[in-house]
Amino acid sequence: MVRPFNSITILFSLTILIAALFITGCCDCRKRSKLEKPLVGTTWQLVQIMARDITPENDCYTLQLRSNGMATGKGDCNVFTATYRTTSSRELSISNIGSTRKLCPDFESENAFFDLLETVTHYEMDADIMLLLSNGTLVGMMKAMPEDTNLDYLPL
Repeated sequence: MVRPFNSITILFSLTILIAALFITGCCDCRKRSKLEKPLVGTTWQLVQIMARDITPENDCYTLQLRSNGMATGKGDCNVFTATYRTTSSRELSISNIGSTRKLCPDFESENAFFDLLETVTHYEMDADIMLLLSNGTLVGMMKAMPEDTNLDYLPL
């Protein structure tokens, strides 16, 4: 025997539906996507390499992907350019890195940074953090620098 809907059942169902919409509308994932920085055009600074936290100087260990397929940035003291390719499935490859050749105090870390960039195969975003992955393994983490950061050394 099928019971007809009564007004209390309908009211209860609508209340549950409205509550569910309210909860999902306020979920953290929506907030996170609003905070997510664009991959291209944002200046990213390395904060972790191979599970080791680093605290770089203000303008060191940076990466900026340009809309023309070029990447620019700075290691410890050398400025670099490279080419990059991305896909909609968050694949990222950075290649053809060329840099100035100053003798840096921490040339080993700079070489590790450049090597890391060339091993990246994918990326993931979490608000203002970009996770750099190499075949599924986390190899580095970069944080978006403030939008008003002026890095005049970055070549076009």
